[in-house]
Amino acid sequence: MGEGISDYTKFVVDLRRHMWMAGVEMELRRLIWQIAVTGKYISAKIHESNRKLAGLRNVYGEEQLALDRSADEILKNQLHHSGFVRQYASEEQEAIVEIGQGNGKYYVTADPLDGSSLVDTNLSIGTIIGIHRETFLTEGERSMVAALYITYGPLITMVYSAGKGAHEFVLNREGEYVLSQENIRLNEQGSIYSLGGLRKDWTDGHRQFVEFLEGRGYKLRYSGGFVPDINQVLIKKGGIFTYPALKKNPHGKLRLLFELQPMAFIATQAGGMATDGHRDILSIPVEELDQCSPIYIGSSFEIRKASEFLEQAS
Repeated sequence: MGEGISDYTKFVVDLRRHMWMAGVEMELRRLIWQIAVTGKYISAKIHESNRKLAGLRNVYGEEQLALDRSADEILKNQLHHSGFVRQYASEEQEAIVEIGQGNGKYYVTADPLDGSSLVDTNLSIGTIIGIHRETFLTEGERSMVAALYITYGPLITMVYSAGKGAHEFVLNREGEYVLSQENIRLNEQGSIYSLGGLRKDWTDGHRQFVEFLEGRGYKLRYSGGFVPDINQVLIKKGGIFTYPALKKNPHGKLRLLFELQPMAFIATQAGGMATDGHRDILSIPVEELDQCSPIYIGSSFEIRKASEFLEQAS
């Protein structure tokens, strides 16, 4: 048995080894690892959840689950003791939180539990993290150095990028994140689409784009959770997720800093694109913590086609 285990482990690449082999700088490696480990604690909290609402609303007026608040506290407390983080910004916090001694190198953003409203239906949910070298309130392409998301589903998986490709890891029975897919690459064109927003509220350009996809036989795949839907596009190697500008809400629904920038960073590293229909998501300056933006993210063919339809209709 001992020889069998030894033979197996020779071919296993865990997260720490992968980051070291990829040349990720030491402090960033340690921070990503710590956040990945924190995902284990959040997963444990999900499993013991009783699905009950906390009876509160977050700073954006959305109903909070006790689980949202617990995930946020777990992340904040873990980062406080990391020694590498200066500030923490979260969807669950009213303002930026100063972390540690104030001399850390990194600034971390979080959607601690994306899709938490899906908990009672037992669908996949996730955690989204952005890691910046400079203050958050700037263009993501200038400040972001890494991003990751963790999916809590039948398997617990993590996809991370430190600017050297996008890589998927699976949490195994021994509690180690082991490499599942290295250098994930999106095909130029996919065959699935995931749509947010009500059809009656779509703009003409967006509606025409969706009709174009339907005419080409794209398959609708939408769970109502950003993490599982993006993960499906990424792991299936193509397609598009979109939550567009709506007639009554031209800024869309998803938050630029906490959700869109990290996912755009990962999608771009996987050879895809992410825009608001016109501009690259990572080039949009963040002026407010709660700033929202439309999003088209996935394979390059679909993103470019979306831009064409939106421009023609404008």
